[in-house]
Amino acid sequence: MSDRNTQDNAQLMEQILYEVKRVVVGQDRFLERVMVAMLAQGHLLVEGVPGLAKTLTVKTLANVVQGRFKRIQFTPDLVPADLIGTRIFNQKTGEFSTSLGPVFANLLLADEINRAPAKVQSALLEVMQERQVTIAGETHRVPHPFLVMATQNPIETEGTYPLPEAQVDRFMMKVLVDYPTDEEEYVIVERVTGSAVQVQAIATTDQLAQLQRQCSEVYVDPSLIQYAVKLVSATRTPEKHGIADTARLITYGASPRATIGLVEGARALALLRGRSYALPEDMVDLVPDVLRHRIVLSYEGLSEGLGAEDIVARIMKVIPPPAKPLDIEKKVA
Repeated sequence: MSDRNTQDNAQLMEQILYEVKRVVVGQDRFLERVMVAMLAQGHLLVEGVPGLAKTLTVKTLANVVQGRFKRIQFTPDLVPADLIGTRIFNQKTGEFSTSLGPVFANLLLADEINRAPAKVQSALLEVMQERQVTIAGETHRVPHPFLVMATQNPIETEGTYPLPEAQVDRFMMKVLVDYPTDEEEYVIVERVTGSAVQVQAIATTDQLAQLQRQCSEVYVDPSLIQYAVKLVSATRTPEKHGIADTARLITYGASPRATIGLVEGARALALLRGRSYALPEDMVDLVPDVLRHRIVLSYEGLSEGLGAEDIVARIMKVIPPPAKPLDIEKKVA
């Protein structure tokens, strides 16, 4: 990838982010993670209380890149057909036709995903992994690019279903969204109570697909891949990495999807930051988001009041990132 292309990509993504921020106040880190997931063709699990602009962020981003946006409110009475579509009998023609569901969008927001029963979650599983749905034996591809952003409400637990580990693992990252600062909340109130902001279309879905292809060309040094492998390995066999006391706190560690997510995420973050090569800090920034939902704590760990973030922090303290290669730009050139 030439320096000229890298600069053009960075400028386009900066314009996209600027346009979204005309509507969305704060949430810079969350918005950055949405862009990383989009560039790396991953999916995002978001946890945060209601009213923190999660839906607004994705909807605004869809408008800016001229993509199709759909939102599904997950409820206990939802059935798979409400998600993927179904076959409808036409009495006039005497034939069946296929009515496609709301998953056929570029950006799909699955709101409160843990409120839906297992059969609905498994229907979403095929879409996330295979990017296709099967209706009456017929396969339909979802549009490209395709991003699922699912939200969870951490407050209420009544009437919720825990997400299966297999589905949680399909999410590239789990992001925690926090309350805005007092200054940000002041601006939010001003914008909401003032005249509505009309966002401009900055890019197209074709340009977004081109950015995804260029993201896969970003150079990742072998030492950085080795760092990702060590981090993930330490969640499974801590004793091999000098933190044997952590083993009793973990029931299951992260899968190889976590290693892939770290590498792909570092590539996307590097491209977002205007580089054609990934640096250690790109990966370090993403480690908590990629690992927090993939570590299953033991009863002992839970009884000590620990969270997955505490385990990740211990591992990162023991396994340092590789030194920044001084001749990295020569290697790329």
